[in-house]
Amino acid sequence: MAGLARTAPPAATAARGQVTRRPRRRWSPTPWLFLLAPLTLLIVFTYAPVANMVAYSFTDWDGVSPGLRFTGAGNYAEIFTRADLFRVFFVSGYYLAASAVQITAALYFATVLSFDVRFRAFFKGVLFFPYLINGVAIGFVFLYFFQDGGTLDSVLRLLGHHGDHAWLGTSTSANVSLAGVSVWRYTGLNFVLFLGAIQSVPGELYEAAELDGANRWQQFRHIIAPSIRPVIGLTVILAVSGSLSVFEIPYIMTGGATGTETFVIQTVKLAFQFNKTGLASAAAVVLLLIVLAVTWVQRRLFPDDPDRKAEPV
Repeated sequence: MAGLARTAPPAATAARGQVTRRPRRRWSPTPWLFLLAPLTLLIVFTYAPVANMVAYSFTDWDGVSPGLRFTGAGNYAEIFTRADLFRVFFVSGYYLAASAVQITAALYFATVLSFDVRFRAFFKGVLFFPYLINGVAIGFVFLYFFQDGGTLDSVLRLLGHHGDHAWLGTSTSANVSLAGVSVWRYTGLNFVLFLGAIQSVPGELYEAAELDGANRWQQFRHIIAPSIRPVIGLTVILAVSGSLSVFEIPYIMTGGATGTETFVIQTVKLAFQFNKTGLASAAAVVLLLIVLAVTWVQRRLFPDDPDRKAEPV
């Protein structure tokens, strides 16, 4: 028995002889079938119209006639060389400045109301309520608010300032008034975005900062601002795109008169009032390129960094 050679069990021999193979994943069309409907809708109602718009921007199509005449980059040159068309960029500057004001105000109120203050829920509702009102209703309300002898003049009269003022009568006062309306309306949206981001910051960071003797400004600078940096970048994109695409409030209140014509109002008039669909398409492409450029710059300046931690106080 001692001289017999020891042999491995048959099971062990069989186990050594087997080669472990990973199961191959079989291709399944099921995920693509689920994606078929949304991709079809996206292509038909988004990418195809954008492609047609780009194609029309190189023609003189009037939106009605079946014939098209290729004009090259003439429409784009006309947008940047005609003073009456290029003026809308200066009008957008008023709304861009108003966007900076509303972002600053929203960030301030969100920071203050993120701490324990009295009547915090009431002030949250007051700030967000204007954003819930329909834009058409806001336009009509402020149309009577800024008219000669209207609500604003009545309030100023109570404060000792007598005389009616044509708030929508000149280009500067009208654009400042309309930009002020946009601040009143959209501050609540930015406020909610900032407040949600601030409340997602762990409370332990505030407690540690208070133990280290940090005041409110230091907590904002080293904890809140770095933590909500992606949200700030998002609001900047929304502010720039919104300042270029303002439409309903100035259209209702002034109709683009007295130098208040915005980019979208001008595009709508070119397409449906003057039957210059090719030129209107070029204007829409320019607006799209500006928004994409701003988004690219914002992504370069404020890249998303999920591993970013709050700065030490």
